[in-house]
Amino acid sequence: MEHVYLDNAATTPMRPEVIAAMTAQMQNDFGNASSTHYFGRQAHTALDHARQQLADVLHTKADHIVFTSGATESNNTVINQVAFAKANQGKHIITTAIEHLSVLKPLQALEQQGYRVTYLPVDEKGEISLADFDAALDDDTILVSIMYGNNEVGSVMPIKEIGARLRDHQALFHVDATQAFGLVDLNPEELGVNLLSASAHKLNGPKGVGLLYRDGDVHFPSFQKGGEQETKRRAGTENIPGIVGFGTAASLLDVEQKNARQQQFADFSAQLTAKLTAADVKFAVNGDLARPRLQHVLNLWLPGVSTYALQTNLDLAGFAVSGGSACTAGSLEPSHVLTAMFGADSPRIGESIRISYGMTTTAEQIDAFGDALIKIVRRLLARAK
Repeated sequence: MEHVYLDNAATTPMRPEVIAAMTAQMQNDFGNASSTHYFGRQAHTALDHARQQLADVLHTKADHIVFTSGATESNNTVINQVAFAKANQGKHIITTAIEHLSVLKPLQALEQQGYRVTYLPVDEKGEISLADFDAALDDDTILVSIMYGNNEVGSVMPIKEIGARLRDHQALFHVDATQAFGLVDLNPEELGVNLLSASAHKLNGPKGVGLLYRDGDVHFPSFQKGGEQETKRRAGTENIPGIVGFGTAASLLDVEQKNARQQQFADFSAQLTAKLTAADVKFAVNGDLARPRLQHVLNLWLPGVSTYALQTNLDLAGFAVSGGSACTAGSLEPSHVLTAMFGADSPRIGESIRISYGMTTTAEQIDAFGDALIKIVRRLLARAK
């Protein structure tokens, strides 16, 4: 039985070019980048090259890139370091109700320490209102942390508009771009973004490595104490093979290729939804396919069909999908994203699946998945009668 992977929003398979680059690094350049001898210089050269590759992708300078263990560390670092560094200027932070847990949980911890957090609501398309943002922003606001695009429903936030509003404000603007990085062209300086987080494993790179972009005006103390690595921002011997893999993965797609992928993913969603419609299967899209969005994510509500039962049966049929974020899919907690969009009592929360495409996805796989989904939904609905 062929196993088809349709959970690319959770993680992605590494590209062969990435594996080759990392393997060569591990075999040939094993030195510590902080050492001054030949082996250390070789490692440092690889580190500098990867940093420049990622800076080029973000249209910025190399010294604006700090390597981390992933977007979770980057998000936690921004929230905690900015909050403490700017505490004398205010204690108000703005975010949205559908952020990743690596943003929401550190913010909840800050609330226990006297900080005030505004969680902007979203509509049924998964989008915030700029009027709500304007009403929340005040003189006490020190940080705005809003994701570029949502990992469960693909909705995109008005990042450029928010950035413009904050240009003359004391608040720093942080964007969690984990789902968007590598799929859309990002220029934080044009967007008015001060800080940006990303992870390598979402764009066919390795797990365990990420980045934190910071513009030249952002200054806060080192967030990991020890040596003077990463321009004294994050102590610890760098994961050179992982960083090389990250740089390689990010550099393999130009803007034109990213746009082509987004169109291909939109075509997959159109193909699948058309197939379900033709089969008279009742469904609804959680979100809005007609709105600007991250096209690799499709979240479907199948009325009357349990998420758990559907996901399990699809897995047995050879198709890997998700019930929501990979960080919560193993728990019994309902999706906070769908709850924010539709309310705690909505049946969609327990009857939806997330399908997410990637570089290995084909139209033939989508066709086969559609056939399996139709068959399984019909069988589960018949059993429920």
